[in-house]
Amino acid sequence: MKNEPFVIERIFNAPVAKVWKAITDKGEMKQWYFDIGEFEPEVGFEFHFSAGTKDKKYLHLCKITEVITDKKLSYSWRYDGYPGNSVVTFELFKEGDNTRLKLTHTGLETFPHDDDASFAPESFAKGWTHIIGTALPAFVEKESVRDNH
Repeated sequence: MKNEPFVIERIFNAPVAKVWKAITDKGEMKQWYFDIGEFEPEVGFEFHFSAGTKDKKYLHLCKITEVITDKKLSYSWRYDGYPGNSVVTFELFKEGDNTRLKLTHTGLETFPHDDDASFAPESFAKGWTHIIGTALPAFVEKESVRDNH
């Protein structure tokens, strides 16, 4: 397997501060991402959440490694009981009144993808494409659309 990170970029019709809040506020994250019990955008903060299919849930264990307010958020991403460790990075760029978000997920090759299809690169690509391409824009752009009517 190639050691290539998964990268997705999207431009949202929303200001940077709104997108930043969506990726760092646990109340907002619950509406488009995962239901995370506790979350503080501080280096060293550890959080966890369960996600997966209805048949199999995985406990995700994460630790924040970098925070630059309104610009960058990185955290480690691994699974309880499984080998491997990866890093998820959200980068935000102001483009006029819009925000360009670049998500990079590195280290996917460290997971046991031969044993479990949930760890296959295609599985991550599908998940992140839905999260960043559909769920997040629907959340951060919903008020902007309403304001125009």
